[in-house]
Amino acid sequence: MKRVLILGAGRSSSSLIRYMLDHAGACQWYLTVADVSLETAQKKIGSNDAGKAVQFDINDPESSKEIIGGADIVISLLPPNFHPLVALRCLEGSKHFITASYVSDELKAFDKEAREKGLVFLNECGLDPGIDHLSAMKVIDDIRDNGGTITSFESFTGGLIAPETDPGNPWRYKFTWNPRNVVMAGQSTAKYLHDGKSKYISYQQLFRRITPIHVPGYGNYEGYANRDSLKYIDTYGLLGISTILRGTLRHKGFCAAWNILVQLGCCDDSYAMEYVSKMTHAGFLNAFLPANPGDNTEEKVCTHFGLKASDPEIKMLKWSGFFEDTPVGLDQGSPAKILEYMLNKKWVLKDEDKDQIVMWHRFRYVLEGKAKEIQASLVATGFDAVYTAMAKTVGLPLGIATRLIASDNIRARGVIIPTTREFYRPILRELGALGIALNELEVP
Repeated sequence: MKRVLILGAGRSSSSLIRYMLDHAGACQWYLTVADVSLETAQKKIGSNDAGKAVQFDINDPESSKEIIGGADIVISLLPPNFHPLVALRCLEGSKHFITASYVSDELKAFDKEAREKGLVFLNECGLDPGIDHLSAMKVIDDIRDNGGTITSFESFTGGLIAPETDPGNPWRYKFTWNPRNVVMAGQSTAKYLHDGKSKYISYQQLFRRITPIHVPGYGNYEGYANRDSLKYIDTYGLLGISTILRGTLRHKGFCAAWNILVQLGCCDDSYAMEYVSKMTHAGFLNAFLPANPGDNTEEKVCTHFGLKASDPEIKMLKWSGFFEDTPVGLDQGSPAKILEYMLNKKWVLKDEDKDQIVMWHRFRYVLEGKAKEIQASLVATGFDAVYTAMAKTVGLPLGIATRLIASDNIRARGVIIPTTREFYRPILRELGALGIALNELEVP
């Protein structure tokens, strides 16, 4: 009997916990879900006798060491800054460690000792990062196996809302993961490669420099660049490639409206604003605009950005309540904190809402002297505000990887990410059986 521990029972844990409980009998494991809120963990377990809930605080050295020490495999859904401490506890107790988060330099430092102890420290096995690696490497290896040479790779992923959800929402977006990360996204310079030349996009330009994307059967989108695409040249074994760009996908029009908030400074988290307790939504936006007596906030935004009241950007800001005299409802906060709080009033998922994950890759390559192109896409739709597409696409790869590791079907050891055949073949196969499939299209 394998003992599997899940740390964190937040919004992305629902599908993972359900998968682990559903497979507990066949895989002969017992599940423990640990969270700072015992009630939250208990709700996720329910009455299932294949698992239990416990209260957990990673900052409590004695209890956290005891709980981690009682497991064979530890899956961490905690915030990324806690992963090195969890990994250290796993190293001390010789436990396998799995997470969906990006592998950090701190975690990389555990590689040698983890390999010496025969441990798997698997990172980046969720959605993005995760399914993006799995699906990209599958196509890359297929092209290489057929004798092709890849010249360009572009990849964009977005957590959006399904077409039937909140049809009056002009952003076509709600928070499906950590709202703070959404507000703070893109604040470091984006780096990528285009036609053999390094390119850089500052935060001030990021939401203006967008890539148009069409996903067959689903429509038109736009993407903005992620922080550092260049590191994936080594990750994917693409030395010599001319173009590589990874980014975030949004519905058309999102970036232009969000750019207004960026240009005004509403996403700044470096200082606290004054008189927040007396501030209204319109007053918050007005605080960043020139002092034009007689003009209201909407008029000032139009004048400052050369827009009309009928333009989509203004309609999106209006829908979000930025021109209303509604009290913000906070006593203090940075611009970013206030913006997040205000958006949460409109962008929180309601019980009946369905989110939607859209992933798109484009591979350009040369085969027998001819230029060719493959576009691959993956779309997943959530069931409700608990069993979301985000929870499915983050949790299911983690669950499948756990099963592979628990059954000794993974040979790799140390600090790794899932870019090899022993990961992507079985994980993509099972995801496809669960309705999360990559559709490949060869473009003439």
